[in-house]
Amino acid sequence: MQKSSLLYLLLSLIFVSPMSSVLAQESTKYSIESLQQLGLEANGLVQAARSQVGIAESNVISAGALPNPEVTVMAGPQSNRLPSAVTGPSNNQREVTVSQPIENPFLRSARIGSAEYGVEANQANLDQVRVNLAAQLRVSAYELLLRQELGHMETSVHDLMEEIRRRIQVSVDVGESARFELIRADTEVLSAASRMEAAMLNAKRARVALIQLTAGALPTDFEIDASLDDPVVFPPFETLRDKVPSINPEIIRLEAEQNRARLQIDQARASVLPSLNILFSNYQDEQFASNTAGVSVKVPIFYRRRGEIDSAVFESARVRDTLEYRRFEIGQQLESAWQAKQIAQRRVEMFESGIVTEAELALNIAQTAYRLGERSFMEVLDTHRVLRGVLSDFLQARFELQSAATEIDRLRAHYPKEQILE
Repeated sequence: MQKSSLLYLLLSLIFVSPMSSVLAQESTKYSIESLQQLGLEANGLVQAARSQVGIAESNVISAGALPNPEVTVMAGPQSNRLPSAVTGPSNNQREVTVSQPIENPFLRSARIGSAEYGVEANQANLDQVRVNLAAQLRVSAYELLLRQELGHMETSVHDLMEEIRRRIQVSVDVGESARFELIRADTEVLSAASRMEAAMLNAKRARVALIQLTAGALPTDFEIDASLDDPVVFPPFETLRDKVPSINPEIIRLEAEQNRARLQIDQARASVLPSLNILFSNYQDEQFASNTAGVSVKVPIFYRRRGEIDSAVFESARVRDTLEYRRFEIGQQLESAWQAKQIAQRRVEMFESGIVTEAELALNIAQTAYRLGERSFMEVLDTHRVLRGVLSDFLQARFELQSAATEIDRLRAHYPKEQILE
């Protein structure tokens, strides 16, 4: 019985523990979409913008509330100013007055409509915050991948320089090469080490930026399940150009603000109309009781709210001009991002079509010739610098392609929605 339990424990340690470690490793890998969802759920700016929506919805409730009545109660003793034979005996008196405001229906409907458009504007602002954060997360993720690729490249360069330096050291020791060659090799090794260290630090900086955007929700050892050569697919440009003005969150927000400003003009103009209060009063003393009803009318004769009306009119003009300009500007931004995508895509195709291969072939030929003594160390370095520059430009072109695609997705509000837990 004891042996079987020990055997079961041993098997569990062999099979279960590796599986748990694999699951732990897989849990630190995030796709671009899952990374965006995590950031949207954890970032405080999104939470603050969502609270603004809640405030706007509360304002709709306040705008639709009916005015409360006012009740005034007055009571006190009466004192005689004349003899009691003339006035009668003194007593206590009580008066209750109820005042109910009757709200202007035009003012009320304009106020409620303005508050409802405020909800729409704040919802569009929330979408704008989301899409901007999602774009930042995506660009930062691809920047981390770029920095990691550059770090791997600089590490390979450093290893290659170390290997060449070792071979030159052997040649110098046996007298086949001058010591000057070793000095140049040492310089190249130090330069490669400096570039490698800088690339590694840039990768760490990009990792910290991602953790910052996710408000610390990412573990420090996270990995990104993506690549700089991820496919970039979009509808035709004409389709995007026609669709973006109707789905861009900033345009939607400005349209809602324009409608709200128009209703605020109506609200300011409706406030010029007379306001009514219905009054009812009950008076009682020891001898008499009386009930009185009436109407109180507030007539705007001297000030007809000219300042509030003009302010609402200018605010509406400001929002309208901003909306027209932003429509044009966003259209231009879309076209610029599309052209940047086309340029980056063309550059990537050019590098993939043979530039990288030719630079690698040139370096292999130079290294082979150097081993055979037909080329100098400087020629190997020159061809290596060319290859390093080509690879760096190739990685940068792929990053620019992903950045341009991210900008297009930002303008068309294409991002994964976060999962909100109520």
